[in-house]
Amino acid sequence: MNLYTQLQQVPFFILGPCVIESEELLVEVAEKLQLLEQELGVKIIFKASFDKANRTSIDSFRGLGMEEGLRLLAKIKSTYGFPILTDVHESHQVAQVAEVVDIIQIPAFLCRQTDLLVAAGQSGKIVNVKKAQFLSAKDMVHVVHKIESTGNQQILLTERGTVFGYNNLVVDFVGILEMMDLGYPVIMDATHSVQKPGAGQGKSLGNSQYAPHLANAAAAIGVKGFFMETHPNTGKARSDGANMIPLNELDRALRNINSILLLNLNNK
Repeated sequence: MNLYTQLQQVPFFILGPCVIESEELLVEVAEKLQLLEQELGVKIIFKASFDKANRTSIDSFRGLGMEEGLRLLAKIKSTYGFPILTDVHESHQVAQVAEVVDIIQIPAFLCRQTDLLVAAGQSGKIVNVKKAQFLSAKDMVHVVHKIESTGNQQILLTERGTVFGYNNLVVDFVGILEMMDLGYPVIMDATHSVQKPGAGQGKSLGNSQYAPHLANAAAAIGVKGFFMETHPNTGKARSDGANMIPLNELDRALRNINSILLLNLNNK
């Protein structure tokens, strides 16, 4: 059974730090995730960004770059056996990234970029598209059609909140149901959905304590994919620390989601 078929049939978790800060960080997170995967019997995909090209400030840390980032992600994949997800920002990055990763992610701000979507689709890899903060869920049908035009139907769609005011995001759960109607697996990005974009004088803030609750609510309505960024020391994280779940709290978050998913299954 290939990876995409698995993701259509079983609950799964996309977990990891926001950005690649160091090899030591990736190893620490991967070792914890490997334990959780074994203890909970869940499907985990490891994620981390080699470049955060859409940071609020020109002075913000962006990552270690594509060459070093992909080298480290390949090492995590070979050492721990996780499928790997990372994001791309430009079409020319896709071919090289596709040599390493299993899932290519399109950032929310770029989800209408036709050339980027087509390049990702042509890679033959699974393509995860984050819904833009400015789009309605129903508008994602046009994003889907762009990827489908390449013959690639290995598509994932991710909810990460919608802008209804300044420096705040709102999750529309009806919109999640509408995205599910498009026929592809839908993922709840619980940590970016509690982000407060640009609210911190050159950086984004967030309310990480709410992220597990959004994940639980998504599980209750039938979502089976969950995206959550994590870090062993969120106060010192170099990107999105304010909305990431501390690594030592991830166990409880995953167990609560699993309990809700099991309850849904038993009630069918």
